Amino acid sequence: MRELIEKATSLPSVPKILQELMASFQSNSVGGERIATLLANDQAITAKVLRLANSAKYGGHRKIGSVKDAVLVLGTDTLRTLVLSVSLSSSFKPLPNFDLNAYWRYSFRMANRCKYMAKLLKVDPELAYTCGLLHGIGEYLIHVVKPEQAVLIDQEVALGNRRRETEVRHLGFDFTQAGAELARYWHFPDQIVQAIAHQYAPAYGGKLDPYASLIMLGRYLLEHEKDVKAERYELFPAKLAHALHLKLEDVYRHIGQMPDLDADIDDMLG
Repeated sequence: MRELIEKATSLPSVPKILQELMASFQSNSVGGERIATLLANDQAITAKVLRLANSAKYGGHRKIGSVKDAVLVLGTDTLRTLVLSVSLSSSFKPLPNFDLNAYWRYSFRMANRCKYMAKLLKVDPELAYTCGLLHGIGEYLIHVVKPEQAVLIDQEVALGNRRRETEVRHLGFDFTQAGAELARYWHFPDQIVQAIAHQYAPAYGGKLDPYASLIMLGRYLLEHEKDVKAERYELFPAKLAHALHLKLEDVYRHIGQMPDLDADIDDMLG
């Protein structure tokens, strides 16, 4: 897998600002001033960040005219996540036979749910958001390094085959393994690497990964959206909730109170 990544010619390049902000999850060393300095070197990202910062979700009634204003109004953590989102979505190039818009729409929806559910687990909501946003990067990578096989896989999945099993049959690996290896190649924090790798089996090495667990919960919320709206939880992963020491009534109440999380996605994609 590493060899395929290293030979890929159309792999997105990771901007310096993205690498540094990713590293800051481990050290929490990047403050508002540092973000402002990094943004000063990328006017395109700055313009989009400020436009989003002035949206109803973030800015409210106060006009945000500079990165300094954004730090004051949004706070460093929220601004960091916003910059990460813009940097990532701007870095990925369109590919033949790959719906990049649909990919990011689903990824942002997953990220929003991971962040919302992070409150129950009492873990870093911004890191949870980033794990959700990156959970599917392996699917994009497969289209980069194995485009012909990727088309065949997509066709079989459209007919009802399971994606991961189909990928393993065609490639010898699946999108979770590919995504984790790409995150490792880009020197992203180990918490993100492991969350991507173990998103279907959060218990590994004698522990339960909270961020991988959040991706699993986020996937449930997306795949069973009609049931969730009707407050039917028969297919909810109850065993996972118990393993996380969560009471089901608390989880269901939290889900029932979930607001519209996706109001800003069109702005993110614009």
